[in-house]
Amino acid sequence: MAETLFSVVFLTAAPFWGLMILFPGWKWTRRIVGSPLIAAPAAAIYAVLAIPRLAELWAPLASPSIGGIGELLAQPTGTALAWAHFIAFDLFAGRWMYLDSRERGVHGLLMAPILLLTIMFGPLGLLAYLAVRYLPFWKPRQVS
Repeated sequence: MAETLFSVVFLTAAPFWGLMILFPGWKWTRRIVGSPLIAAPAAAIYAVLAIPRLAELWAPLASPSIGGIGELLAQPTGTALAWAHFIAFDLFAGRWMYLDSRERGVHGLLMAPILLLTIMFGPLGLLAYLAVRYLPFWKPRQVS
């Protein structure tokens, strides 16, 4: 089951990434991505994998060590858990970056590579967006 869920979890997020990257100005992108529930399918897959194993997961996560986390990730279920975690949280961060960039008037062509960076290397994409976000010429748009 872990291998199947590993394979499926990115598919739950890919359409939303596609909207944010390929169609950033489309009114339906804003409406769809405006909901935080877009990350719920990936989070639900994480829950399906994690909840039956909470007792087994507790020790390596409550007192993390490189060896304990390594052992967890070396198992197919641990790998699928980590992947679902990455997909859910990267999408949630990407959603925030997309929405915030729209409010600030950051062009979609600038955001596309940042969002791609976020898909591939989550925190690096977030850092790139934070650097762009705090450039002095972006101004939040007045929302009426």
